[in-house]
Amino acid sequence: MSDDPERPIIIKKKKVVGGGGHHGGAWKVAYADFVTAMMAFFMMMWLLNATTEQQRMGLADYFSPSIPITRVSGGGDGAFGGDDVFSEQTIAQEGTGATNARPTEGRQNLGTVGAEYNDDEQVMEALGDALAEAGGDAAVIETILEHIQTRLTDEGLVIEVFSRPEAPLFDASGEPIYWLPLLAEVLASLFETVTNQVAVEAHVPTAPLVRQSTDRFILAAQHAMQMRGLLEDGGLRANRLDRITGHGDSDPVMDDPLSIRNDRLEIILLRGIY
Repeated sequence: MSDDPERPIIIKKKKVVGGGGHHGGAWKVAYADFVTAMMAFFMMMWLLNATTEQQRMGLADYFSPSIPITRVSGGGDGAFGGDDVFSEQTIAQEGTGATNARPTEGRQNLGTVGAEYNDDEQVMEALGDALAEAGGDAAVIETILEHIQTRLTDEGLVIEVFSRPEAPLFDASGEPIYWLPLLAEVLASLFETVTNQVAVEAHVPTAPLVRQSTDRFILAAQHAMQMRGLLEDGGLRANRLDRITGHGDSDPVMDDPLSIRNDRLEIILLRGIY
């Protein structure tokens, strides 16, 4: 190849770009995941505030990876030992009302009430066991349980103690029946396993005009105050009582306002923080 002095010299320059080039949009994916997680978090918080306990248990069961043998929602005693967001504040889940630091029998006693009220037998059985541990004989325990019904409402766990024919809660002088202090002591002991507030409400039947001597509201208020005193004597701290109410004969449970079944006490373990 001959050297040609007239041939032009061509010089190629390569432009080197520093910094590794374009990084793509990975940060956008991470940001989208963060926004999605925050949206899910706030939706969860809204659902906790806007739904009832029954609805929350239904949602938990829907997202459960397997069919539970018992209705248990949230919290656990496993490797992580976690507590659900309702721990020590509500009473509608198994194990609710105590933590791993306070494993008590009352944790089970008050935490097995079903959403459709079909677990009332478990509550009654728990009350029976507690009464037996408190020293009541079989006949007394059977008598007490015949006067009790439990139900779960939006307000909380209602333990209804009612009169039966020939078996009133209060005698003619207004004194409580002999087994009512024992029941109050057991309830106070069970209530100490949770931090929820307690309400006491009393109802009385309508009395015939010829027999009315005491105003129905005054009589109901007296019954409620007596039950309050029995609970406090049984060990329930006074600051746990949220309200004491006498409803008179304004809210009968039977069509017949004179029925003795309308004579009742309702001890309510209230939901939430008060």
